[in-house]
Amino acid sequence: QVQLVESGGGLVQTGGSLRLSCASSGGTFSNRAMGWFRQAPGKEREFVARTSASGYTTYYEDSVEGRFTISRDNVKNMVYLQLNSLKPEDTAVYYCAGSRLTYGSSWARDYDTWGQGAQVTVSS
Repeated sequence: QVQLVESGGGLVQTGGSLRLSCASSGGTFSNRAMGWFRQAPGKEREFVARTSASGYTTYYEDSVEGRFTISRDNVKNMVYLQLNSLKPEDTAVYYCAGSRLTYGSSWARDYDTWGQGAQVTVSS
């Protein structure tokens, strides 16, 4: 059974940076696309970024394009999200998720494994 554990969240000022990590255990990590989603208080969970199983293909939500970078290490079974130029509207709980699809998708329903979430708070 695949398990995902996020780390690296925290409090940062506007314009600052954070790096989220997600460790995967169980299953075959290199066969699974990985994604990051976020959920702010009172809002629905939304797509942030995804990477294909190989890591060669990535895709971002428009509001984070150019500021966030998703990457993965298929030897260490890790996926990362580098968050730069953070804004208060980036404040949310960030979740990593795994999909059986080779390229993943922007839809939460296509992901069958979720981490517990990591809080990111950006102060103005």
